[in-house]
Amino acid sequence: MEKTLHIDTNSRDQMIDITSQIEHWLKDVGVVDGIVIASSLHTTAGITVNENADPDVKTDFLRRLDEVYPWEHELDRHAEGNTAAHLKTSTVGHAQTLIISNGQLVLGTWQGVYFCEFDGPRKNRKIHLKVISS
Repeated sequence: MEKTLHIDTNSRDQMIDITSQIEHWLKDVGVVDGIVIASSLHTTAGITVNENADPDVKTDFLRRLDEVYPWEHELDRHAEGNTAAHLKTSTVGHAQTLIISNGQLVLGTWQGVYFCEFDGPRKNRKIHLKVISS
């Protein structure tokens, strides 16, 4: 089973909680046990699992990535000018593999699945989901 989620972003750097979208799809298709792979189909946007209770975690996360990978660097040569976005995506990773048990994602109490935009705002960003059920 596969599905592609479509997301619009509204700022250059943004973390969007996609946990409920994944869970609703799993419920709709009736997956009980297995894994779901969530993969960003972009070189400037990633997927991560992180805390979803305190919104300051997202703020701090994005700020710290900016400190490590500033948007402008005098030695960057990439013509599009978004080298920082590519580096952030490679650091965060483009995909996550998530366990499904009894029809639910297996996540810790404070965990959520995030789409991480690093080169926005953009329309129609895509996250491909693939289930392997047992």
